[in-house]
Parts: sequence; C-alpha cells; structure tokens
Amino acid sequence: MGFFTADLCDEFSDKTEVLGPDFKSYGGSVKFRGTAITVKLDKNNKDLAVLLKDEDGKGKVVIVDVDKKYYAVVGDNLMKFASDNNYEGIIVNGYVRDTVTTKEFELGLLALGTCPKKYIPVQEGQINVPLNIDGVDIKEGDYVYVDPDGIVISKEKLV
Repeated sequence: MGFFTADLCDEFSDKTEVLGPDFKSYGGSVKFRGTAITVKLDKNNKDLAVLLKDEDGKGKVVIVDVDKKYYAVVGDNLMKFASDNNYEGIIVNGYVRDTVTTKEFELGLLALGTCPKKYIPVQEGQINVPLNIDGVDIKEGDYVYVDPDGIVISKEKLV
C-alpha cells in the first residue's frame, strides 16, 4: 500500500487533518485506507451491525462515534461481518472487545481502548452523518489514511 501518513502530511499539509494520539490498533491490519462511512451511535451497535452485514465495504473505512462512552461497540462478530463484506477498517471513538480474536481479521480496527461490556438495550444510530472527533470534521466520502503513525483525514483523494 503506497503511502505513509507522515509523507501525506508533509506533502499535503493544507489538505490533511489528523485524529488525536489516543487510538490504538486492535485489528489484523495496521495500514489501510478508504473513503469514510460515518456512524453516530448512542452506546448500542445495532445499526453498525446492520451496515457491516448488509453493505459492500470494498474501499471503505467506517468511522464510529460513540462520544467515548465506556461500552464496547465492536467485537469479533462485527469484525467478521466487516471482513466478509471487504471493509478496509473500522475506527471507533470509543471502545472494543474480543481483542484476542479481532486481530485475526485482515482489516484495521482502531479504538481508544477495550471494555468487556456491551450496551444491551437497542438504541437507534445514524449512518452518514457529519462527525467531529478530536476537533476534526468528518463527512461521508472523506478520505481516510491509517498507518502506525496515525490517522489522516482529507476532503480529497491524496494517493
């Protein structure tokens, strides 16, 4: 995969923004890129599960915002759905679980940390809505580039 986030930030400094340093890798791929699908959740992951199960994810990175609430919204079941539908990766502004097995899937998974508990009562989520994470505005179709140095967001395709 022909990019490094540091090089993108150097070459396109006026076209790149970066998410904060708190994201950690829990997936099988540490380097991935794609166009953003945005998801806003209130603790429960039902709508995210439906998206990952039913939509073709080739060339797409799902960015999930749960406002850092301490519940897991991605685990091995959702990683299987994402893997089966060819998603490039998932970035969670929150927490994940089943991290021993999430690393077995060949797609990226970044989150703030782990939490063994999921939120059981079903709550509605929103797909393809504007998000703001770490002061960065993210919309559906933005370009996402991830490697071990960080997460770069751009409004246009850089490579």
